[in-house]
Formats: sequence, C-alpha cells, structure tokens
Amino acid sequence: MIDRGDTEEPGTALVIAAAPVGKGRLMDASSVLPALAAVPPSVLTGTRAATVIELADPLDPQTVLTRIRAAATAEGPLSLYIAGQLQLDRKQRLPHLALARTTPTTVRYTALPWHWLAGELAIRRPGTTTVVVDLVADTEAWQHLAAEGLTLGHGTRLYGRIAPASPPRRGSAEPAYLKACAAIWRSGARPGPAALHEQAAARAGLGAEGDALLLAIGGVAPVGGDRAQAASAAQATPAAPAAPAAPAPEAAVAVADPHPVILAAAQAGRHGEAAAAAAAWEQQELRTHGPGSAQAIHWMEVRADLARLAQDPGLSCELWMAAAHARLARHQAPDDPDVEGAVDRAHHQWEQIRDLSRARSLAPALVGLRRDVPGRQRGALQVLQRRLESLHTGPAQRGDGRRNG
Repeated sequence: MIDRGDTEEPGTALVIAAAPVGKGRLMDASSVLPALAAVPPSVLTGTRAATVIELADPLDPQTVLTRIRAAATAEGPLSLYIAGQLQLDRKQRLPHLALARTTPTTVRYTALPWHWLAGELAIRRPGTTTVVVDLVADTEAWQHLAAEGLTLGHGTRLYGRIAPASPPRRGSAEPAYLKACAAIWRSGARPGPAALHEQAAARAGLGAEGDALLLAIGGVAPVGGDRAQAASAAQATPAAPAAPAAPAPEAAVAVADPHPVILAAAQAGRHGEAAAAAAAWEQQELRTHGPGSAQAIHWMEVRADLARLAQDPGLSCELWMAAAHARLARHQAPDDPDVEGAVDRAHHQWEQIRDLSRARSLAPALVGLRRDVPGRQRGALQVLQRRLESLHTGPAQRGDGRRNG
C-alpha cells in the first residue's frame, strides 16, 4: 500500500483482526489473516526488510494499545491493517474498535478507543505511516461517522472502506476490501496506493453490497466528495468505486470542534488521551500555519490547561511560559491580555509545584518573563522573588502533586 520504492529502512506492519465473540460479531475479521499471510512481508511494508505482527481477536484494549505503541516507536515506515467493527461507547459517544469481549454495554471498557490509535500515531514523522482499514459499523456508529467523519490526524495516510453492518439474517460481513488487496498483491501486481485503492474497491464490489464510505489519503470521504457528500452517501447513494477520493484537509472530516471531546476525556481522568489529542492538533497547526502561528499557540495553551487538570503544575508552568514567549515573539505587547494571561497562569502554576528542585529550575525563566511582563497584579515580581528566596532555604521535596491519568 506504500509506494516508497523499496526503501533501505526496515519497515513494520501491524495486522489487527478484531471482533466480538458470539452474536455481537458483525464481521468475520480474522478470515482476512490467511490472505494477508500469503503476501510477502516486504509488500505489506513497502520495504526490503520487514517485520509483521499479527493480533487475532485480541481480548484487552490495553494489550492492543501496547502493541500499537511499540509499533509507533519504530523508526522506519509503519503500516497498520485493521479489520473489524466500530461501535460507540454509551457515555461519550465516541468510536471504538470492538474486541473479543466487547458487548454493547461494555464498549468503553472492552474496546479500543479510536482516539487512542490517533494519539499514538500523532508522534510519528509525517508521511511514514499508512493505515488501511476494512470496517463495519453498527447503526449508531454508522450515523456518527456519516456526520462527524473518521480521521487519524495530519501526516497519516488512511485508506480502506467502512460499511454499515448487514442485517442479522445475512450473518457476519466479510473483510472484502482487504481480501481484494491481498489478491491483487498475490497476483504479482504492485500498484501505487491510489490505484490499489481503486482496484480493491472495484474488485470487492463495494457498490453492490450497499452504502459504503471509501477512505483515501487524509480521512473519510466518499469518492469525489466532502463531509456533506459523506452524509449523503451514508443515507442514500452507494459510494462509487470508480475513482479514488480526493485528498481533503483533516479539518473537513474531523469533528467540527474537538475541544469538548478533549475536555471530556480530561475531566474523566483520561489525561494521557486528552494530552495526545491536543498534541496532535498542535502538530497539525504547526505544519499548516507554521511555528509561532496563533493557531499553534492556541493548542500549546490548551495543552497547558490540560496539564493543570492532570495536576502536573510543572508542565503546565512550562507550557504557559512557552506560550507567552511565542506571543511576545509575534510582537504582541507585554500588556496584551493574552500575554499577561499566559504569564499569570504560568506564575500561578509555578506556585503549585511541590517538588522544590523543579520549582527552582523553572524560577529563573519565570522571573525573567515577569520582568518583561509585570502584569496587572501589583507586586507580582516581588512576590515571586520572595517565594524563590524561601525555596533556597528549604529542603528539596519529591513529587510535584502530579497524578497519572
């Protein structure tokens, strides 16, 4: 699926075939494993040297997350092939990849949240990751995807298809798209990504089995369409497999406003997920608008506030200081409310740090910033300096009030 001309750098392929055991199974996901196993590993990765890892009907989302995390740290190209079904958790209404023990009432605890996958892949170098999916969605998940789309963030290629679950009388669906990819590869053909996507969709006869969303390049879009067309395709017209989808900016296929979802994750105690999502948005804005842009600074400040919610005042202080410096570098005045607000928040978070050595290490930068941005609270610099003097007379303590999320 990756057209890299057989690079010298070793590649990794992670194949995940997951579905609930029993009557909750909407797709016979593991049936694709023999077909993919017959494909040379180097074809799955697009590299001469290749490592292939298979997860067949995994039970525990943490185990799957650990494997994804390990694969995401690989230096070379990474390819993920995922067959299975998407369901929404009942509390937050977010997409999850169902695993062996998943039931409609236990999705939140027994399935893999899609945003976990997005968060792990966000750390990778743009252009080195390709995800190929063959998924079915239950009724609620299908309606959610039609309205909100599905994305993995900037820099990750996403190909494949999502189809609505078949009626119970028709039995489990087949991962026809991935099987078609495997058949094309086994024939000896090596088409580029767009051509393979087109050929696999046509070979699988996706238009013949009902509505489907075809995924290509940046996120969800039926072939030749945007989010509005995606909703139309999900309600009435099957996506035509005759041509690959046009690249679309992630903003056109992601949630309209990611802030409520990120905040909800933090408030639920899932601080790592919230931080990873915010970091992914920051990286997208950095690539789109550049370092020092207002958009990138905004997400830096979101990360700072998430660190506060995670009770990591040291990190929050660092991020607020970085945001203040970035705004000053944009020639915002020291008395600009946004600049003053960032410095005031950095100062407040610094005062919450319980690890004295950590507080001491951050103090010089904060003092320098306070000299440049005195703020509207009279005597803030003097208060900071007195507090710093007291730190130098006290013993170092361990811990800074941080809790793991």
